[in-house]
Amino acid sequence: MSIGQLTAPSPSPLALHSLVEMLRGRRTVVLVGAGCSTESGIPDYRGPEGRTRTRTPVQFRDFVGSEASRARYWARSTVGWTRVGSASPNQAHHALAELEREGAVTGLITQNVDGLHHAAGSRRVVELHGSLSAVRCLGCDDRSLRSAFQERLVYENPGWLRGADGDGSNPAAPASAPDGDAEVTADRTAAFNVPECVLCGGVIKPDVVFFGENVPSEWVDEAWALLDAAEVLLVVGSSLTVYSGRRFLYRAAEGDMPIGIVNLGPTRGDDLAAVKVEGRLGEVLPAIVSELVES
Repeated sequence: MSIGQLTAPSPSPLALHSLVEMLRGRRTVVLVGAGCSTESGIPDYRGPEGRTRTRTPVQFRDFVGSEASRARYWARSTVGWTRVGSASPNQAHHALAELEREGAVTGLITQNVDGLHHAAGSRRVVELHGSLSAVRCLGCDDRSLRSAFQERLVYENPGWLRGADGDGSNPAAPASAPDGDAEVTADRTAAFNVPECVLCGGVIKPDVVFFGENVPSEWVDEAWALLDAAEVLLVVGSSLTVYSGRRFLYRAAEGDMPIGIVNLGPTRGDDLAAVKVEGRLGEVLPAIVSELVES
């Protein structure tokens, strides 16, 4: 259990009751942030744990334009994948899937790239920033499984997982971000070999949206459609710092759609929320299921 989870406040019964009553009998779309996956062992960027890290995510233009940047990314991601690829859905993921099965939630717009919503059984999910489960070639657009590319990365870099952390400890330990990146020193990443596309020799990129890269329009359109068909917007586990997620909050507010937020710590949308619940998602979301579905 993380420090953030140990110090999490118990949700206010009054706030939780108000949120449940706001959701009751209404079509709800859920905007999900990295805080939903922290209880699965995947750290966030800006939550209670994320604020202690100074890591700078890779920028799209650097990845595309610099062989050294690609080596740095894939070297660190090869280590980080050992955590993300083995993570399991937590109680929050399962609660969201249950709310969808029971008709209380009409769909999810997730900013996460770990695939845990699908693993938990959620069906209508817009992965706004893509998914780490796949990679694609920037040359021929061929897509393949990340797990298969991981095998190529390990093969091309013998012993990497044993020594990447510098002391021979568990290679999953340095993982430090929800995109599967890990803390590996620059002197070690410089010699990392990155496989090319087997079809055209092009650059392989994870099928996710990097910082500085535009979200594909078809993904955004699908997310807007989910929002426009709903009656309530529920934000869970997001600080709403990134505009690609926050814009859905603005659209909801402009249309007088009720907004609920469940998060640990402040968000950039608190002033627009009709109800804000402070608490662990693994505690709050199952409580919502209990009140909406099981009562």
